[in-house]
Amino acid sequence: MRLPFLPHLPYRNLLAGLAILLAGCAGDPLQHADGLASGAAFQREEIDTGRFVLTTYVKARPAPTVLRVYIEGDGRAWLSRTQVSPDPTPHEAMGLRLAASDAHADATAALLYLARPCQFTPMARNPACRPAYWSDLRYAPEVIDAMDNALSQYVARLKPARLELVGYSGGGAVAVLLAARRQDVSSIRTIAGNLDHVAVNRWHQVSQMPGSLNPIDVAHQVAPIPQRHFSGADDRVVPTAIARDFVTQAGSCAALQVVPGMAHEGDWPAIWPALLRTPLPCTSPPAGGKVQ
Repeated sequence: MRLPFLPHLPYRNLLAGLAILLAGCAGDPLQHADGLASGAAFQREEIDTGRFVLTTYVKARPAPTVLRVYIEGDGRAWLSRTQVSPDPTPHEAMGLRLAASDAHADATAALLYLARPCQFTPMARNPACRPAYWSDLRYAPEVIDAMDNALSQYVARLKPARLELVGYSGGGAVAVLLAARRQDVSSIRTIAGNLDHVAVNRWHQVSQMPGSLNPIDVAHQVAPIPQRHFSGADDRVVPTAIARDFVTQAGSCAALQVVPGMAHEGDWPAIWPALLRTPLPCTSPPAGGKVQ
């Protein structure tokens, strides 16, 4: 294993840094996720949606006023620009970190984390999994069907008064695509959301994904839903222009909030409780709906 260069660190800090790096290299992503979840009182579950068995983490409460759902990003989809990963399970699980941050800040909401198909769940229990489902078909109709099925199971079980969707990166795409087909979504929030994969892939000069649904194509369908899209000013993976174009098409109930100094994989969880308190457009009191 080749370790990255750590310049100009005191000897004690260098040893600590090496220990962290070694632990990260040897760590099990599922074990890491379980640790995050248990620290925020989530329970891990597996939900059979027919085609896929999805891993979820839930912090339930009886008859919640709100069920806030966190949808994971694309995970470790690629090993390099040209090589697809054999397993898309995210090593850091940003979506779960955001959910855990919310759990520590909000004691009133029921919270649900949805991993994407083929993440965390052993492949032996997911015979439908193949690399196309975390590359070209990552937002295919059957993927959105599976996520919708899992979400419906939890709504039926928890019976929330309101349903809020939060998606990180590619999970933002899934959140919008889910909201476009459901009648019970009260709000959408995305963080560094891939809201137009055609434009993003064109910007990166990589191949397109014709088998995947594109969120910007349903912007008009989700237009009545209050929504706020957060973008890092230093995001080089999904540039702010992507969210800006989506908000323009979605109209007055959608807002863009640009976070200075934040990169795509920056420390969103540290500021997430404050961002979550930002009022949504088309709610009372009104927060506008203008691009910020």
